[in-house]
Amino acid sequence: MNRIQELFAKKQNKVLNVYCTAGYPQLNSTVRVMKTLQENGADLIELGMPYSDPLADGPVIQASGSKALENGMTIAVLFEQLVDFRKEINIPVILMGYMNPVLQYGFDKFCSEAAVLGVDGLILPDLPEFEFETEYGAIIKKHGLDFIFLVTPETSEERVRKLDSLSSGFLYAVSSSATTGKDKDFSAVEKYLQRLQSLQLKNPVLVGFGIKDRETFQSACKYANGAIIGTAYIKMLEETSNIEEGTQTFLNNVLS
Repeated sequence: MNRIQELFAKKQNKVLNVYCTAGYPQLNSTVRVMKTLQENGADLIELGMPYSDPLADGPVIQASGSKALENGMTIAVLFEQLVDFRKEINIPVILMGYMNPVLQYGFDKFCSEAAVLGVDGLILPDLPEFEFETEYGAIIKKHGLDFIFLVTPETSEERVRKLDSLSSGFLYAVSSSATTGKDKDFSAVEKYLQRLQSLQLKNPVLVGFGIKDRETFQSACKYANGAIIGTAYIKMLEETSNIEEGTQTFLNNVLS
């Protein structure tokens, strides 16, 4: 079993995945932020690779990505930063980003180097299902990485089942067809998650977009295996002068 499978074998509910942006708030704070997340209860880390045109990201995450790019973050710099990260971090780590910079880096080279470093999986929201099936999926699989597709409340049952069959690790249930960071009506989200639960999918389901505190985390976990927090955490990093203290307080408030 890989790290993601081990996590869900041990913990089937209330799995907390926290998103952070590589190279933010400072260029060299990537591993420090990851280590602090692990120490304070995150089960999984979604590490964002900043990109100039991030389609799925709301303004807060976009701003963190712009700052990280200004700081000098690139895929090559990130991979240098991650050289020894497995000496300190044992929870699963997923890279989230967009196809353009990955293709410029070289798709096979990217997957190979990520796997050697100890990365567990990828989320690339703009990699289409057809290209995944015909070209890129085989490369991802060859290097032993999981690949996580996103589904939304508008995704048909047939397509949910298809994307579930292509995904490994977990399925990312976007709580609504908006960008990250928007407030959500969680009663509508719960109906959607109940529908997903009734499909008895092969992958665990984690819910993202709009999860920001204890209440929304608990609500998301009623009908899913866990949730993903991004915008609210990035906002806290923006406002804190102490990453460790800020993260501890933030995650205590979510998990208490």
